[in-house]
Amino acid sequence: MTTTPIISLDDEPAREPLPCLVRFLGFDLRMCFSAREFLSCASGEETQCLALDVAMLSTTGPELQAKLAWLRETIPIVFIMAEDDHDRKQVLIRRGAVDCLLKPFDDELRDALDRAFP
Repeated sequence: MTTTPIISLDDEPAREPLPCLVRFLGFDLRMCFSAREFLSCASGEETQCLALDVAMLSTTGPELQAKLAWLRETIPIVFIMAEDDHDRKQVLIRRGAVDCLLKPFDDELRDALDRAFP
């Protein structure tokens, strides 16, 4: 498998399972801890997929998705959700998200990343 840069955005850097799982699956990882940091950092230019928590503290994942659409950035997004919200999931998918994964997840992340990189 070719390694692919993935940016994981989350306001809580103590959450280690996602970065570890992404690396375990064989993908490169760049970490940004806020939407603002992501939008201002050079690594955003090389981002090929985003793993976003829906409920980030400063700017939510859906708000960043909307901002990227406004900027005409077409980066595949895999959203992470703590609560099963079917309606919200459908809205995010309609707006272009690859998937919305409910915590805890494992194999579902591999499947979503495979769809993000056809």
